[in-house]
Amino acid sequence: MSSNRAPKSGFAAEAQRKINSKYSEELAQESLEWIKAVTGEPINTSGDTDNFFEVLKDGVILCKLANSLQPGSIKKVNESKMAFKCMENISAFLECAKNFGVPTQETFQSVDLWERQNLNSVVICLQSLGRKASNFNKPSIGPKEADKNVRNFSEEQLRAGQNVISLQYGSNKGATQSGINFGNTRHM
Repeated sequence: MSSNRAPKSGFAAEAQRKINSKYSEELAQESLEWIKAVTGEPINTSGDTDNFFEVLKDGVILCKLANSLQPGSIKKVNESKMAFKCMENISAFLECAKNFGVPTQETFQSVDLWERQNLNSVVICLQSLGRKASNFNKPSIGPKEADKNVRNFSEEQLRAGQNVISLQYGSNKGATQSGINFGNTRHM
């Protein structure tokens, strides 16, 4: 949490605890080790929240990661420690992550990292990007992504399929409404 904010209390504190409980040190460490392998940067790969935050908070390593995957992705990496410059780095990385194929729901907001609000979402984004790394001839992490399995059916096959009533839809054989009465019966 940033030092310029009061600690959260009540519902906000409870929500923050719930978010923090989802954080996985193992996945965070795997993500940092992958970043180190791809970028060649000498970073501490410990997965605890403090180290994960310290390594990534200014966005410089994230920008170097994006440029390692695809050179020239991020033209200007701000080495400054000023808040808005760091946020620019994080935003530039997020834009690249989306361009590299990370689904929007697997990305994070800049404040999730900069203000340490949801480090788990940062891990999710890095894991997602890590699965896509093989597309850039780089080492990847996590399970291999499935390839598209496109099927081409003829018109005749499609028409034949429309006439089949599948038992996947279930069966109402023997179903009646007898014996069903909710609440009070209707008096006339």
